[in-house]
Amino acid sequence: MPDSNKIIVSWLAVVCITIFSMIVVGGMTRLTDSGLSMVEWRPIMGILPPLNAEEWQTAFEAYQQYPEYQQKNQHMDLAGFKPIFYWEYGHRLLGRLIGVIYFVPFVLLWIAGRIKKPLVPKLLLGLTLGGLQGLMGWYMVKSGLVDIPRVSHFRLAAHLLLAMSILAYLFWLILHLIEVKRVSIGTNGIKPLIYGFVVCLGLQLTWGAFTAGSHAGLGYNTFPLMNDQWVAEAVFSMQPWWLSAFENTATIQFVHRWLGALVLILVAIIWIRSLMGHSRQFRWAVSLVLFATLVQFGLGVFTLVYVIPIGLASLHQAWACVLLLSVVYLVYIVREPSESMDLVRATS
Repeated sequence: MPDSNKIIVSWLAVVCITIFSMIVVGGMTRLTDSGLSMVEWRPIMGILPPLNAEEWQTAFEAYQQYPEYQQKNQHMDLAGFKPIFYWEYGHRLLGRLIGVIYFVPFVLLWIAGRIKKPLVPKLLLGLTLGGLQGLMGWYMVKSGLVDIPRVSHFRLAAHLLLAMSILAYLFWLILHLIEVKRVSIGTNGIKPLIYGFVVCLGLQLTWGAFTAGSHAGLGYNTFPLMNDQWVAEAVFSMQPWWLSAFENTATIQFVHRWLGALVLILVAIIWIRSLMGHSRQFRWAVSLVLFATLVQFGLGVFTLVYVIPIGLASLHQAWACVLLLSVVYLVYIVREPSESMDLVRATS
């Protein structure tokens, strides 16, 4: 890695770690039902939490005007409100912190001439995506401040997947900057398998977000059967049938279960194929993805059968990021050497 890239790699690594923390805290915010505790979006003035009894009472009274308090938490007092407020406040504060950690060093490094020209638009894209993520977060929260005190699972999925996409994108840039070695895996059909696996994993992450946002994991807490049935009767109860996959919690959970199994089967096939005359680096990368997938599958099953305990569910979401990064690494190293050399020269 060129010395000129070291400071940029260190900076992007810090941003990635902070984004990972943000995703974990976001998951805890959802699991503790804290996401609707802050009913206003004040990007600047909202930096400070309530600092005295009067400000706390004002924040609590604002919360009381919305459906979550009126329909679910009428028993809640100010002491019970503070913990859920702090989870959401911490989540938003981390979002602001990521903005500062990204924007300030970017501007300083750019002015100092430490960022090569071809890399500038790529980093500007990361900045733009980060800004969109903040807007998406508020767009998600707004959906739970109307008649039903629950955010749209579609908006939650968009919010989570955008965060994970930003994490993956910045990690990809890091791999370029440190000039990770590429491998050639030939034309024996294993690359289409890898790309098929990536598509299935993307769908699995999407339905995982749907499962979290719709609370679909709270039903059918047995595995592999759904309460003594391979396919619960409720799975195809909606008309038209395809709508069930997006709106019916039984179907959402069913899809998430078996997409997970499909992802595991695909990576196992890729791992077996990787043993047949491929390089050590490729075998190691596939083994890493297989290990991450096995752990994630196991965490998913335990989270389901123990009826979504907060600790396990949070770990399940956090490990999804680990799995994603292992897949980004695998996809990165199997790109064609000619493509990789062009991009490495452009960013170094």
